[in-house]
Amino acid sequence: MTAPLRINEALLIANHAFKPFQCVAWAPQDGNGELNLTVIDRTNSHIGRKQIPSSTYSDPAQLEQVLQQARAELSEEGHALQNWSMPH
Repeated sequence: MTAPLRINEALLIANHAFKPFQCVAWAPQDGNGELNLTVIDRTNSHIGRKQIPSSTYSDPAQLEQVLQQARAELSEEGHALQNWSMPH
């Protein structure tokens, strides 16, 4: 069994998942444990957003699934992403 991810690990993984675009990730200070991601293109336009509950981002398999889905959505919209795979 894989150890649960801490929020900092999930933030780093998400940042790498959307290259060459910038991924801004943060956790609200209200303590709900949610991770918010915004993907920004070179013109500083928001091209994607995701809210990931802590139960999802702390599980590497679930986090990978959500990030792959978000990547697929961006690709369908015409955004070319670099190859990426979940670190193990």
